[in-house]
Amino acid sequence: MQNIILKMQNNVPSQLPASANGHDGARDGRTTGRDSEAGARASVADRAVDRALRGRREVASGDVSRLVEAALELIQQTGELEPRVSEIVKQAGLHNQAFYRHFRSKHELLVAVLDRGIALLAGYLEHRMAAVEAPTDKVREWLRGMLEQALAAEGAQATRPFVLARGRLAESYPEEVRASEQQLTACLRAALEEAVVTGELPRADPARDAEALYLLAMGWMQSRLLDDEPPSREDAAVLESFALAGLARASGSA
Repeated sequence: MQNIILKMQNNVPSQLPASANGHDGARDGRTTGRDSEAGARASVADRAVDRALRGRREVASGDVSRLVEAALELIQQTGELEPRVSEIVKQAGLHNQAFYRHFRSKHELLVAVLDRGIALLAGYLEHRMAAVEAPTDKVREWLRGMLEQALAAEGAQATRPFVLARGRLAESYPEEVRASEQQLTACLRAALEEAVVTGELPRADPARDAEALYLLAMGWMQSRLLDDEPPSREDAAVLESFALAGLARASGSA
């Protein structure tokens, strides 16, 4: 998500010119009364600017958060990725001006919503992984947590818009979507790194293998979420066994 960051330069001088007697207090180490007064004035001015910017940023941050949460709620309720701007601002309790003050387009907001959804999913996956000890079990829990987004009816409704629109959003905002995906696989990479250290997966490549598992899970979810019939847990179990067996074989532990 690209936050609105308000910036302003303060050009108030911290010192006055050299004193009337020809000596420069900054050069000879002495501070004149006028220098101290100027420094005090600059300090007060800096604090005033900081307060103004802090207040403006808090308002902007609050508006952006309300817009993102409103869009996320509408997407989860309707199963559609692109609610109208009028619906979003109404849900957020704001006006159109607030929307276009912070976002250049609806797609830019949707990238922010995607980032928020990914953060929630990452937290869910980390929670599942924390319940087990062995690194390979952590990998299994990550994979199961991902597939669960298509297996559970409520999760599937909320996940479907993001999964199906991922490619379209990535075309316009590749760096932002890539950063979201890296956030989602960070805990998986950590588990794979631990598996290398403990010898469970001695020749695993954490970055490469995490990406492969992500693409496998995402591809399965995209395919199943397009089907009229919901996927079965047996189908998901087959994918899980295939992925973990391949990971073990590639890392030399099988």
